[in-house]
Amino acid sequence: MESYCSNPVYKRSARLISTLNVSLQIFLLYRVAATPIDPLWQVAALFAAFVLTDFVNGLVHMFMDNNDRYDSLFGPLIANFHMHHKKPMYRINPLHIVYFNETGSKVWLVAYLVAVAALFQWTAMHPAVAHLLVYFGILSSVAEVSHYLCHTANSPIVIFLARIGILLGKRHHGKHHMNDNSNYAFLNGFTDPLINLIARKIYPGYKSTTDLHFASYSGADSDNR
Repeated sequence: MESYCSNPVYKRSARLISTLNVSLQIFLLYRVAATPIDPLWQVAALFAAFVLTDFVNGLVHMFMDNNDRYDSLFGPLIANFHMHHKKPMYRINPLHIVYFNETGSKVWLVAYLVAVAALFQWTAMHPAVAHLLVYFGILSSVAEVSHYLCHTANSPIVIFLARIGILLGKRHHGKHHMNDNSNYAFLNGFTDPLINLIARKIYPGYKSTTDLHFASYSGADSDNR
């Protein structure tokens, strides 16, 4: 963690990742907007993308929470990720700033968006598949905003959207911080029952492993929290 906070390269890399992700998301949204699609397929693509985003991003969260490869090239980034358990509250920022900043942690999303851009260039996809792939890429960043709102917002509209299953609910996500090895999904938590089954099969839990690694750290926190 000290390496992350003291080495400006890591924070610059996060801004670069954010810029790449957001730029690719805008480009793909522009491309898919020109793809005709039946309204029913549009709804189906959005619903499928919503469920898939919650599930896949939850799996990534599960992997990262239990990842202790601090000696790897991405070790400082892993350590910084684990700080969200020590300091779960965010600094208050406008939502578009949260969207941009938190997208900087998604290195894997750059590769995904580049792959989708290549598919648009070289293959002919069914319109529903094209929309699903693009929506997944965008909702993966929206999930970060949903997680931020879960920790910071108490407005009636946010509470309502969480209650109807659009955003992540505080009580539901609170179990992730209070219990161990559960409720990793953070778009709306719909797929947590399945993720919890997977987590119990492959991980012993993070409270007795990676959570202990930052216990003695008392230095500066990253900018986003």
